[in-house]
Amino acid sequence: MKGLTKEELVARALEEGFVKVGVCRPDAVPEAAGRLRAFLADGRHGQMGWMAEREEWRGSAAALWPEARSVVMLAEAYTPEVDPMAGLLQRDRGVVSVYAQGKDYHDLVKRRMKRLGRWLVDASGCEIKVFVDTAPVMEKPLAQAAGLGWQGKHTNLLGRDLGNWVFLGAIFTTLELEPDTPEVSHCGSCTACLDICPTRAFPAPYQLDARRCISYLTIEHRGPVDVELRGLMGNRIYGCDDCLAVCPWNKFAAAATEIGYQPRVGLPELAELAALDDAGFRARFQGSPIKRIGRDRFVRNVLYAVGNSGMAALIPVAQARLGDADPAVADAAAWAVQRLGAA
Repeated sequence: MKGLTKEELVARALEEGFVKVGVCRPDAVPEAAGRLRAFLADGRHGQMGWMAEREEWRGSAAALWPEARSVVMLAEAYTPEVDPMAGLLQRDRGVVSVYAQGKDYHDLVKRRMKRLGRWLVDASGCEIKVFVDTAPVMEKPLAQAAGLGWQGKHTNLLGRDLGNWVFLGAIFTTLELEPDTPEVSHCGSCTACLDICPTRAFPAPYQLDARRCISYLTIEHRGPVDVELRGLMGNRIYGCDDCLAVCPWNKFAAAATEIGYQPRVGLPELAELAALDDAGFRARFQGSPIKRIGRDRFVRNVLYAVGNSGMAALIPVAQARLGDADPAVADAAAWAVQRLGAA
């Protein structure tokens, strides 16, 4: 292979717009497989059957591609410029997670990674595989092993010079690169992220039960949400940022530079969203990650927010969906009508 220094790779990654880059071996997190196995055995993955389907690959980067000799982990910042929790007070509007406010990050990050990957191949003659959140790769443990940051008590990656508003990508390569020193936790005695969770989705520090997580419930969960949890979702209609937003390390968060992450969704009115049909939903969220969950699941979320609004003026909005073709939407509408009527 052609000569290439790790310093040249890091410099090129930063030029491409990544805020941090690190390297680890594919076998750097042998404990990950056991943790994943326990998570799945407890059923904490909920309906995310895809996590179990490729458990062997997900639990071991070395098994995913045995020819790989190094894993290059990259972080890209999407840090918000305003308080993402401010919208929770506007009960007639829906709150969308910061990461879904702009264009689909899968496309933006992967485009940047492919440019870096092509450069890496040309410069070294190595082989690569590029992954951005769509393959059985445990990016967060690998990122910690590569020194980018650590998995906090909320299980998300954060760093002393990153905060926790970052997307992660991985380039597996046959190139031998010097690994970085793994990072260790700097959470200390802080429990802000655990205390803020509306649904108590953290059984213990560094553990998550996805079945109670609002991000899971609004994005991954199909069908009706447990009645016990609906009232705790507030007006969050796609994802939840509470545990991320309260992390004290965000005072050192890296600034977002990608214009595509600029907010486009904002705080839309619940009445408008509840009236969307499939065509209207697709047009409204073209190019957004929101489009991935489909109209029915999204409108179901909106109706839960309507029910949590405490605003009797929105009763007709929910009544209009009582006969919806999707059973979960019709169920959410009936719940919202009953809840608002009782209020």
